[in-house]
Amino acid sequence: MKRKIIIAVAPVKNPGNTLPEQCMNPITPEQVAEQTIACAQAGASMVHLHVRDNNGEQTGDLTHFAKSLDLIRAESDIVIQGSTGGLSTLTLEERCVALNDVRVQMASLNMGSTNFDDDVYINTLPDIRYWAQRMLEKKVVPECEIFGLSMINTVHKMANEKLIKSPFHYNFALGFKSSLSATPDNLFYLKSSLPPEAAWGLVHDGMSDFTLIATAISFGASVVRVGFEDSFYYQPGKVAKSNDVLVKKIRKLVDILGFEVATIEEARQLLLE
Repeated sequence: MKRKIIIAVAPVKNPGNTLPEQCMNPITPEQVAEQTIACAQAGASMVHLHVRDNNGEQTGDLTHFAKSLDLIRAESDIVIQGSTGGLSTLTLEERCVALNDVRVQMASLNMGSTNFDDDVYINTLPDIRYWAQRMLEKKVVPECEIFGLSMINTVHKMANEKLIKSPFHYNFALGFKSSLSATPDNLFYLKSSLPPEAAWGLVHDGMSDFTLIATAISFGASVVRVGFEDSFYYQPGKVAKSNDVLVKKIRKLVDILGFEVATIEEARQLLLE
């Protein structure tokens, strides 16, 4: 049986990134839903969404987020992953406000602090405990975001404190400016430091092509992510007009490598059960 690869999509660009003029960045609930549904039809089985306002800025107000989910759920059962991350001045509770929507099934849980360009992305152990406890209360599955090797140990620490439960879902976040660089060597080192048979995925921030995603799939990744939050490019100098173009390109790559794209139901079984 061919190994199943889950395609995740993060469709909304970070406010600090420059939008190429060819690209259609979704901001309003209608736009977010339209592109998410198109991505699901193209092969994505999970969508990663921050709680944003109509300017694309992170907020503690669920209004636009909830409307986006209303529109998505009217046409798709794609797995909904909320975010507890992103550089912002939000409080701990505001950062995890997505958990208050019962349609959120999974959420990102950052396993430590790291440099982001000239800033510091702060996620202290008390912060992580707070968000992990909130996920337990809401029965939301955490995706453990790994920006460096020591953060794998933090996953084990949270498990020992009974704040997260097995099976764990590790996600390597590489390529962020001033953080761990996106190289095959770094990816292999992180992957090799996981427990045997651990499920893991990759986010490659700022990628110019799918080379490292192909490497991750070859190394055993079960989840790969594309979308305007990470990059507009699918090959050097070539940008996607919309997110579903990226999903179609990555689906073709999965096929070429000899694996199968997971359906939404298969992704649900792999991630949530």
